[in-house]
Amino acid sequence: MAEGRTGQGSLWGGRFGAAPAAAMAQLSKSTHFDWALAPYDIRQGTAHANALLRAGLLDEPTHAALTAGLEQVAAEVDSGQLQPAEADEDVHGALERRLIEIVGQDVGGRLRAGRSRNDQVATDLRLLLLDVSNAVTAELVDLCGALLTQAERHHADPAPGFTHLQHAQPVTLGHEIGKHVQPFLRDLSRLRDWQQRTSVSPMGAGALAGNGLGLDPVATAADLGFSRSFENSIDAVVDRDFVAEFLFITAMIGVHLSRLGEEICLWATSEFGWVYLHDEFSTGSSIMPQKKNPDSAELARGKSGRLIGDLVSVLTMLKGLPFAYNRDLQEDKEPVFDAIATLRLVLPAMTGTVATLRFRPEVAGAGTADGHSLATELADWLVRQGMPFRQAHEVSGRAVKAADEAGVQLWEVDLPAVDPALTPRAVEALSVDAALAARGHPGGTAPESVARQLKQAREALEQYR
Repeated sequence: MAEGRTGQGSLWGGRFGAAPAAAMAQLSKSTHFDWALAPYDIRQGTAHANALLRAGLLDEPTHAALTAGLEQVAAEVDSGQLQPAEADEDVHGALERRLIEIVGQDVGGRLRAGRSRNDQVATDLRLLLLDVSNAVTAELVDLCGALLTQAERHHADPAPGFTHLQHAQPVTLGHEIGKHVQPFLRDLSRLRDWQQRTSVSPMGAGALAGNGLGLDPVATAADLGFSRSFENSIDAVVDRDFVAEFLFITAMIGVHLSRLGEEICLWATSEFGWVYLHDEFSTGSSIMPQKKNPDSAELARGKSGRLIGDLVSVLTMLKGLPFAYNRDLQEDKEPVFDAIATLRLVLPAMTGTVATLRFRPEVAGAGTADGHSLATELADWLVRQGMPFRQAHEVSGRAVKAADEAGVQLWEVDLPAVDPALTPRAVEALSVDAALAARGHPGGTAPESVARQLKQAREALEQYR
């Protein structure tokens, strides 16, 4: 950097008499990850040129030359022809360098008036994440669609329900599959809410104090497609709530993918045997020829830790920052880019895994009455006869104990011998079909209730397509 001159590929330098040391330049350099912002930086550059024109700081010919130059830079970025040079400090400096090469210093050097890297990068990142959130939404919709198709196919097939990984009460296989749709629908709702909060333009906030050139940030916000402009110029440049919140959403999606992956792993075991995995979404063993491993589900489970780590990294970086902008905020991008790449790697694989699963309802249904899972039905039957549930719970428990001691199923016990209230009619309650049919309320496990739930989930999903 020549004394008193802004260095090539950087946006500062006038008050410095020496270039950064090599170690400092390497530490400061960010083009290896922030180049992803290039299309958005050009887009807000065009909006800023429009703001300068409206404020009378550019004449029409200069504005036309600037916008034409930005269009050429955009084309070069899109084609891959333009890549950051070794001397470029960040994406903003690299793009300005190239713009000046195209249109000259007198025209290209005017674009920086009234803006700072601080409001630039905050704007770029919001634009990028708003775009990405739409892609993630589409991929989540595809996954939910695959889950719903499987659930609809098996909405009336009985299956055990579990708590503590122990048989609890009978449900349907469609209910078991459909339970995974609800968390993803909440994730879709979170993404929609997040989009509304994130659609705020920081442009015009400058470094922190706004701009003194008469630029209209509200008009620029509209130009960029944001819903509104910033309320406080200091907050505008330092706010990374939208990054942390996006990473929370991606972490929650990761957790939900992990729990789905865990169940697929269990369902595919010999012990469960509920599903056959498709060859396209399984792998084998290097030593055991018979192995067919649910690696797609296992990797989804494993990647959740990475997504959680990205969130923790950004929260830790943010927690002690003084206002306004600090260079620490450069560390917001790599975690968010990693989360995006990770999620967009996992989601299609999990969608394919779910869509190609072949369920075995006959195997799942065979275990519905195991572990005396109809004991609650016996207690409910006693309640319907007028017995307080506390007492009914005790009587049903004694019937379970009698079955265990005799080594028989609950319906094979001499129920009147356990308690006179258990008349011979009590055995009518001890069937899987009766247990399912008794729960026809909204959200319940009766086949017709499950069918309604899945229809409602389909309708909810359509609003996100």
